[in-house]
Amino acid sequence: MTGNHPSKNCYHCGLTIPPGSDFTTIIDNEPRAMCCPGCLAVAETIVNSGLDTYYKHRTETAGSPEVRGKELPEQLLQELALYNEPTIQKEFVVTTDNLSEASLVIEGITCAACVWLLEHHINGITGVEKAHVNLTNHRARITWDPSITPLSTLLSEIYRIGYQAHPYHPDKEEQLLEQEQKRATRRLGIAGIGMMQTMMIAVALYGGDIQGIENRYVTFMRWASLVIASPVVLYAARPFFTAAWRDLKTKHLTMDVPVSLAIGGAYLASIWATVTNSGEVYFDSVTMFTFFLLIGRFLEMKARHRTGRAGNSLLNLLPASAIRVVGNEEQLVPVKELRNGDCVIVRPGHTIPADGMIIAGNSSVDESALTGEYLPIRKQVDDAVVGGTINVENPITIAITQTGNETQLSAIVRLLERAQEEKPHVAKVADKVASYFVAAVLLTALVVGVSWWLIEPSQAFWITLSVLVVTCPCALSLATPTALTAATGTLRQNGLLITRGHVLESLATATHFVFDKTGTLTEGNLSLQQVVPLTELNESECTKIAAAIEHHSEHPIAKAFHAQSAELHASDIHNEVGQGLEGQINNKRYRIGKPDFAAQICVQPQPPLPETSGQWLLLCNEDCALAWFRLNDQVRREAKQTINYLQKLGLTCEMLTGDNSSAVEEVATFLGIDNTVSGVSPEQKLSHVKALQENGAHVVMVGDGINDIPVLAGAQTSIAMGGATDLAKTNADGVLISHDLLRLVDGILLARKTKQVIKQNLFWSLFYNLMALPLAAFGFIAPYMAALGMSISSLVVVGNAMRLNRIKKKKFNTHKPRPETLKANSQQ
Repeated sequence: MTGNHPSKNCYHCGLTIPPGSDFTTIIDNEPRAMCCPGCLAVAETIVNSGLDTYYKHRTETAGSPEVRGKELPEQLLQELALYNEPTIQKEFVVTTDNLSEASLVIEGITCAACVWLLEHHINGITGVEKAHVNLTNHRARITWDPSITPLSTLLSEIYRIGYQAHPYHPDKEEQLLEQEQKRATRRLGIAGIGMMQTMMIAVALYGGDIQGIENRYVTFMRWASLVIASPVVLYAARPFFTAAWRDLKTKHLTMDVPVSLAIGGAYLASIWATVTNSGEVYFDSVTMFTFFLLIGRFLEMKARHRTGRAGNSLLNLLPASAIRVVGNEEQLVPVKELRNGDCVIVRPGHTIPADGMIIAGNSSVDESALTGEYLPIRKQVDDAVVGGTINVENPITIAITQTGNETQLSAIVRLLERAQEEKPHVAKVADKVASYFVAAVLLTALVVGVSWWLIEPSQAFWITLSVLVVTCPCALSLATPTALTAATGTLRQNGLLITRGHVLESLATATHFVFDKTGTLTEGNLSLQQVVPLTELNESECTKIAAAIEHHSEHPIAKAFHAQSAELHASDIHNEVGQGLEGQINNKRYRIGKPDFAAQICVQPQPPLPETSGQWLLLCNEDCALAWFRLNDQVRREAKQTINYLQKLGLTCEMLTGDNSSAVEEVATFLGIDNTVSGVSPEQKLSHVKALQENGAHVVMVGDGINDIPVLAGAQTSIAMGGATDLAKTNADGVLISHDLLRLVDGILLARKTKQVIKQNLFWSLFYNLMALPLAAFGFIAPYMAALGMSISSLVVVGNAMRLNRIKKKKFNTHKPRPETLKANSQQ
């Protein structure tokens, strides 16, 4: 049931209702507003089951209770039990054979160790076949046997270890992402302002220590620093403390534990020093630690949100409604209500709502969303059509054969998620060693603390704090991201936008470049290249006749003529789908299109096809053939030079395309690409890249269409063209916003230089830590000295990384002739 809602928050979960969302149901004889269909379904199930007293007696909304004990509240268990209902599971659970697969969003994940804990715990539950948790977008995919373990048990077990699981729903996730971003922005802003103010006061205190300062001013500045730093620690740094407390309860260590100890210990020690007017204060170090750590978390969150919204946008390709035929009536219904066997009318320009088969009419269908090829495909009765594709020319009636999670579009979404959740070897190793590294840091600090407690108790706390500050790897953590940030900014200014932190690291070790053809190596547009008159009419006159007829069509082939002057007026236009156009100009009948089609109206026989390769159209009148028109998809002018540079750098270049025409071989031959795979589906593209990777290749995939999304996600590194679909660009690791393929060469060269700088930074930061740790452990370095040394070390690392701000761009050799145009890959 839908209606207007006066409330701004969902009655069921308490989240903010997004603009345009309109879901209500009657509870306690009053309309209650919901934020999404998921909450609406749960609420209606509660009421219809006679459990409406649930809302009368609950003490809080059902959104995200903080549950970290062994026993869950009965109220929560009852709500989780509702997710066992098949009608509620329909939106986020796919069942095949005897197993079910659920897509969930997990709140509370902070690092790779959290992922390890979740996967280890869930995989240990009886009935679970496998569980994957994606650190990038915080989504979990769980496959289990519902006859052994109900879904509510899985959800409750996730709650028990300190995380919160929600069924994945695009609308719900959008709200969670928006709320998370607002909280992160507030915390980052408070930490940044606090850091600047405390650092300003710290400079005065350091100067006073050197030149002398009255004690009353020192006391005032210490108390001022305490006031400024308190919101940073108590609010901005709260996620670190919350996660550390959760880790201690679950007995699984992450980096949040030593970070919290360092921040909390230095803060409390500084408070004690301020109150007693003794010792040193470290409010500047505390705020600086917090700010830099929050920046890293914020950038990781932005990348995760971008990935999450990409999957939602892919599902949004399907329309919200469809025209269903019942008897002789047409009904406008939500797409979710369509069932197998329903008959649906799809008018020109409308999106096909689900997979089906044409039972009446014929038309051309734009399948570029799935195949990446821009020319529409002719469809007639008994031909299959795919949901998410666009009907171009004529109305068609289709019988629905697949809906919901069974459609090809949903299959691509699952393929995308599956590719994203497959972790590279380095990530798997990092998951395993994360907790051991943290344990080693804590053990070192503990040994130092106990040793000094036995030697000189008054110094034990300060020396242990010095060790924690030294082992807090600020310079070590900056070694890689500063270099990557500098290089990323340089490439962005030169036309290659990097959207993932690992890209430059991956480009430096790349061995293979795999290119899509249409729209990547070629420009993806047909253009008129040559006119061959066959009568006394010249090229200009023939072109005007053709442009006048093609002016009435939006077909990609017709668009090649739209740039021509349409001075004549054509009437009585008839479109023969997949063949060409017929019309009248000054009471004369003309046809343009495929040679066989156009020559049918001629008295004279069809002229021979010109020998030059390309897409040839024939223009005829009722007397004779008038002219040949050659159309071609043009190779990007810098493509050949780019391939040549890449090969000189020792990289293997391949072409992987869904096109299976002769144009593939012509493009490959012209560009000097030896390895070509044509006529492949999105699944086959992904399989090919996976096979290369299994043989040790480090693959960079360059593509531009939705059909490239799974393989873009599956490759170690993926680059989308600037003119690619928004979904392809969102899922890629980088975007070639300049459309200039030569920027890929710049990327490789800068990536290799970045790798060298990272090694230098790592060496310096490790050298500093190895030198400073024993000095701190033996009491030669006070905490403020450790913080100062860490700052100097960080400046060295940052300064070295700034050398990457300079780049020598590769330029296209304009004196070379423009590459030949090549044959298009489809026919009208």
